[in-house]
Amino acid sequence: MRNAVSNGESAAVQSVDRALSILEILARSGEFGVTEIAAELGVHKSTAFRLVSTLETRGMVEQVAERGKYRLGYGVLRLAGVASARLDVIRLSRPFAEQLASELGETVNLTVLWQHEALYVDQVASTNSALQMHNWVGQHIPVHCTANGKALISWLPRTTQLEMVGVAPGNFTSNTITDFEELERQFAAIRERGWADAVEELEEGLAAVAAPIWDRNGAVCAALSLSGPAFRLNGERLKVAGESVYAAAMEVSQRLGYSREGREL
Repeated sequence: MRNAVSNGESAAVQSVDRALSILEILARSGEFGVTEIAAELGVHKSTAFRLVSTLETRGMVEQVAERGKYRLGYGVLRLAGVASARLDVIRLSRPFAEQLASELGETVNLTVLWQHEALYVDQVASTNSALQMHNWVGQHIPVHCTANGKALISWLPRTTQLEMVGVAPGNFTSNTITDFEELERQFAAIRERGWADAVEELEEGLAAVAAPIWDRNGAVCAALSLSGPAFRLNGERLKVAGESVYAAAMEVSQRLGYSREGREL
């Protein structure tokens, strides 16, 4: 049984590798027939056809009807568009993140929504040498108890928020909100002022503020945040930080083509 499972996993990995190779072949050559693809891969024509058919059903490749050949499909462009948009957000937000970190002396992060969590994609470290925050890039965090997460989901439909958070969200500290109805009230307040905060909700001693970044279609595509130790980031300073992050996030949004006309934040 163990060998059967191992062989099955090996075959699956091999199929994935071959499918990716097909995409690379078409990216390099433009158009190829199944026979040519099979020759490039060193596999039987029937194997190449099954792989190409699977990619076609997902929109990754498409057939050129009059020539019976295949080329890259719009599915690849869709994925590339998403990746490009995220790279644009990182590129455009970086100068503002650096300015915030310099002016306020705290760490600035950029996150995107990844399934039901927030994913850190960029960070500008704090200029305050007294207490450096660790590197969050590449880490996933829950959305209900972080400023980033709240900024990302506060404008989503209630059903989507509930699906992501659940009726009884997980508890991390004594300050974590574990009741969805209470979170709803907080989401409403966030929409009213335009930025979110989280004080020791995920981790003791950590405070943060965050604001959404909007794309040209009027959807939240990322969140810009500023985080630091709770003893430093509190009271009036927390409010000033929140308003500063909000202003920076709106500047980035406008550079992405977002317009506030007709939207009430």
